[in-house]
Amino acid sequence: MGVLEDLADGLAADTMKAMAKLGDERLYEEVAKALGASSTTLEEAFLTSMRFRLAERRGRKFLENKVREALKAQKAEKAADDGN
Repeated sequence: MGVLEDLADGLAADTMKAMAKLGDERLYEEVAKALGASSTTLEEAFLTSMRFRLAERRGRKFLENKVREALKAQKAEKAADDGN
């Protein structure tokens, strides 16, 4: 990555941590606004990184839920088979 992307992604990573600590899922919008006041280029790179990170988090939660549901169904199926 270049300097712009490195800076934006580092700030995005820190923002994700702050969002979790503060329980503020929209904090990144405020950070983007602050960035936009001085550098729209950095603001866009930051928002791109945030979109990637937020999408990855949603995808990971989806995957974890699918695996949890499948394991639960397998356990229930095994218990039913053991009961017969």
